[in-house]
Order: sequence, then structure tokens, then C-alpha cells
Amino acid sequence: MTPARRTSGGRNGDEVSPLDQKIIEHLQEDGRRPFTQIAAELGVSEAAVRARTNRLIERDVLQIVGVTDPLKLGYDQMAMVGVRCQGDRLVAAAEEIGLLPEVIYVVITAGAYDLLVEAVCEDNEALLHFLAEKLRKVPGVVATETFVYLRIVKQSYQWGSR
Repeated sequence: MTPARRTSGGRNGDEVSPLDQKIIEHLQEDGRRPFTQIAAELGVSEAAVRARTNRLIERDVLQIVGVTDPLKLGYDQMAMVGVRCQGDRLVAAAEEIGLLPEVIYVVITAGAYDLLVEAVCEDNEALLHFLAEKLRKVPGVVATETFVYLRIVKQSYQWGSR
């Protein structure tokens, strides 16, 4: 028997309805767009848009944040770090690395690396300190390979909600 596929049309609290998807798409275009404008464009009440948005936020489906380019804010060094871990420490290492203040992204992967870690640092010295004194000292980290960013060419959060 195959597992049930979650649909997006019901009233179940875990599902994302077609209206929720449209609200998400509007907020991905402009997270500051007023609920009144979204409601008018979707043909629903402002209260419905506000309630659905709040529910999506509470369920961690949606996050509304200001996205910046760290390189334009004085953080002169960004890097993606491939991390290899001991198998029995993988999840614990990922969680501990995620707590480091320089880290903005951690994902467990399949392939050459167990984890990909994105870090933002003020300069080369700060990156060196992060790598040598923090990341490589996390229990379970076996090896790292660092890819320094020279320029962000594209960074998008508008992939839609399906």
C-alpha cells in the first residue's frame, strides 16, 4: 500500500489550500503588500487573508522577512562549506552547526558531503576563526571543504507554492 499523498484542498490543519497558495505567491512577490490589496485581487475579505497568513506563519509554512545581500552590508566574506560527518553524529552535528551565529543555512545532503553549510563573516579572519575554531570543533565533523563566494549573481525566493 502506498502512503497517502497530501493534497492541498481540504480543511485539515496541515494542508495548504489553493487560496493559501495564492496568498503565498502574492507575499513572495512583495512581503509588504497590504492584506487589503491581496484580498481585493483574490476576491476575498481582508480578514480571511490576515487569518490565513497568520495560520501559515504559526504552522511554519510561511516566513515573512527582509532579505538582504550580506556583501552589501559590510560582511565581506560568504562561503558554502561542504561538511563530512561521522554517520552516528550527522543530525546532532547539523543541529549544533545551525546554532553558530555565522551560519545562515544548513542542509543534510546525499552525495559528496553530508552537510552543506552557508556562512556569513565580516572578513577573511572571521571566516578563518569560524572554520578553525568553531565548525571543525563540532563533535562528529570529520572534514570540510570551503567554497568562498565572489559575487551573488542570483538569489530568489519566488519559486511559487505549486
